This record gives sequence, structure tokens and C-alpha cells, in this order.
Amino acid sequence: MSKISWMTPVVTVFHEDGTLDVEGNKAVYEHLIKGGVDGIVVMGSTGEFFSMPMEQKKELIRVAAETIKGRTRLLVGTSCMDYRETIELGNYAIDQGAEAVMIIPPYYFALSDASVEEYFDKVADGIHGDILIYNFPDRTGYDIKPQVTLNLARRHKNIVGFKDTVVPMEHTRELIKTMRPEFPEFEILSGYDDNFVHNVISGGNGSIGGLSNLVPEVTSALAKAVRENDMENIQKYQREIDQWMDIYSIGTPFIPVVKRALQLRGLPISDTSTVPFLPVTKEQEDRIKTLMTKMGLL
Repeated sequence: MSKISWMTPVVTVFHEDGTLDVEGNKAVYEHLIKGGVDGIVVMGSTGEFFSMPMEQKKELIRVAAETIKGRTRLLVGTSCMDYRETIELGNYAIDQGAEAVMIIPPYYFALSDASVEEYFDKVADGIHGDILIYNFPDRTGYDIKPQVTLNLARRHKNIVGFKDTVVPMEHTRELIKTMRPEFPEFEILSGYDDNFVHNVISGGNGSIGGLSNLVPEVTSALAKAVRENDMENIQKYQREIDQWMDIYSIGTPFIPVVKRALQLRGLPISDTSTVPFLPVTKEQEDRIKTLMTKMGLL
């Protein structure tokens, strides 16, 4: 079976004028690598890909590839509403050194199963590298079914994995049962941090979870414990993760909250996010500090 991984959908750091903070992004990558994450996913949902222009996306891909340089896995979210731009950005990321690209299909209109297959047929034919399908029904308005995934994997050797951002594990378990007999190396990852252990126990490969931005040392320790079948530490770090999950409830969306928490950890970054995300309030900052203090991080 494929590797067990906890990868980080990394935040994107911006200056107050909306331009990329190159040094800030590098600082976050170094923080994650030092923390032992199994991979960095640039421009996932936490990375605000949906509100970045094409040239800014390409600039960030260059920065990430030059900084990470094979020290951990590098995946890049290259989703665009126009499939041609998805292909363009996907090939750019692969050419810059990304191991694979992660793609969520178009959102706004709910798509039929046949439309989802048509979209990924075109994208997979056009991208000369490996692809992970990204399923996030709360954002797209529709689900990518296990049978659809199997159909696509049968037609396209470069569709090699799936990120399943759903709360209930039934969908992910069904995906695992559907894919494993025919594609034992197909990588199946959960999108929520607290599903990591359940995912692996069910036969999956782990998680691409945003909490690892803040505490990569904790999430990587849990991944290590799972790989070593160390039940005592699995329980210990799972309980820590369960408590850290409170950070997601501090702000909607949670991305500015994570950036502010990273500042409080001492990272030299701005907590600016793309419009229309609002800055962290004083009340929210107090809640962040309370949680970090409780968990021994301040």
C-alpha cells in the first residue's frame, strides 16, 4: 500500500497591499519542514487559491519549489474555474518540480457525475503529471462518488490519489473499498485533521489537514506513532489534536486565525488575507492566546 502521510495545506502569506510576502512564505515552509511534515500542499483551500490571479499563483509555485527543493513532498493546488487554466497551471507546477497537482472541479453549479468525469477527462489528458482529485462537497455543492473516481483512474494513469474533505468517514471508507482492489497504490487522504487515524485504520493514507500549519510537530508525531503502531502515543497525540481542533471555531473562515496564531508562535509573517476575509478581532486573538496557553504553546 502507499505511504502514510500527514501533509500541510499551507497558508499563503501576503503583504498588506495583497502582493506575495516571499520571505514570509519561505519562513512558513521552513517551519513546516523543521516540524517534520510529510509534505506541503501549496494553494489548497487554506492557501486561498480561489482569490489569487494566475501570475501570483505562478510566483508562489516558483517560491515554494525553490525553497522546498525536495526536502519534503510538494503538491500544488491548481484548480481554476476554466479547465484550460487548470491545465496551464498544472503543467507549470509539474515543470517547476511539484510531485503532483491537486484539483477540485468547478464550483457554483452542482455537476452531474457525467460532467465531473468529462472535466477530469480533459484535465488529465492535458496535464503531463500526476493528479489528486479534491472532493469538498461543502464548497462545490456536489460529491465526487467512488465509482466516478474508479472510472477515471481506469482511464487515466496520472490520476493517482484523492483528498476527501468530508466530516463523516462513510464516504472515505467506501472510496477505499472501491479503489483498493484494483488500485492498491491509489493515495486516499482525509481533509479533516481528526479523521487521520480513522482514515489509516480503514486502509487509507492519512490526511491533508490545516492544523499542521500551527503545530507540525504534533501532527508529525501522530503520523510517526501510527506508522510505528505505537498505541500509547497514538492516543496521546490524538487527544492533543482533538483539543487543537477548537481553533477552527474561533473565526469563519479560520485562515486569518491560523495566520495570527503563527505570528504568536514567533513566525515573521503578516496575518493579511485576501479580500473579503476580515482581520482577527481582539476577542478572537484572546481566544487564540487562551487555547495556545492551555496547550503549552505560549
